[in-house]
This record gives sequence, C-alpha cells and structure tokens, in this order.
Amino acid sequence: MSTRENIMRHLNIVAQLQPALYQPQHAPYPDLIDNAHYRAYTRSSHDVGGEADIPITWEEKEEEIWEHNTFVTCEVLAWRGVWNAEERRRRQNVDVGQTQYLGLPYYGRWLMTAALVLVDKQHITLTELVSKIDEVKKRGEIYE
Repeated sequence: MSTRENIMRHLNIVAQLQPALYQPQHAPYPDLIDNAHYRAYTRSSHDVGGEADIPITWEEKEEEIWEHNTFVTCEVLAWRGVWNAEERRRRQNVDVGQTQYLGLPYYGRWLMTAALVLVDKQHITLTELVSKIDEVKKRGEIYE
C-alpha cells in the first residue's frame, strides 16, 4: 500500500473517533484492535508531525492586546502556583480534542484552559466566571 493510501486510511480511522464525526460503536476487545486503530486511538490533536497538510505561508503577525493579556494572565497563574507549564500545555493542546484544537486561535486555547483550570481547582465558581464574562461583555457594548 502506498504512503498516500496509508495516510488516507489513518485519517479516515481518526475521523471516525473524533467527537464531531463520532459513530457509536462498542469498545473492542484488545485483541480486536489492529495497529492502525491503536495509532488512531492514541493520537493526540496536536500530534500532527509528518501528516499530510497544505503549505502554509509564513507571515509576521503583530500580537493583539487580548493575546498579550492572555499570555501575562497565564504566566501570573503559574507564578501563583495555580498550574505549571506542563499542565497548561497538556490541557490546552491534548485534552481539548481535535475540534477545539483546530477551531480556536492559539491564545484562545490558553484562555479557555485558564478558565477551566480556575473552575476545576475551585479558585472561582462557574457562576462567578459566567457573571464576570457577562460584565465584560456589557463593558464592550458601551464602546460599540
């Protein structure tokens, strides 16, 4: 089988396992999982090295204010001991799943992860987070 056929077979298997395209199936017994399915089950969203893709044009982009503020906020959370760099990387690159990994901007994943960690570790409640988001949205409406 050619490399292209192997890649397409792998991507088709992975596509069946993704939440957006999920097809209900029974969990197979270990002896029924072939190498291709094992690779698809163990693949994480950010593990794209060597996979087929389109060429991407490299462009310098000036960082937006919200991106800079997100970076600083996440660094402060680390300084305060809320999380460490490995936990942040794991939660924003591996645990988010393919749909969010590909659908959110880079610092968008940082921001979402920071909110999840603050709620999960009970530094804030979900109600407090939602209230603060509503407050910030209202502030933004003033300037429109």
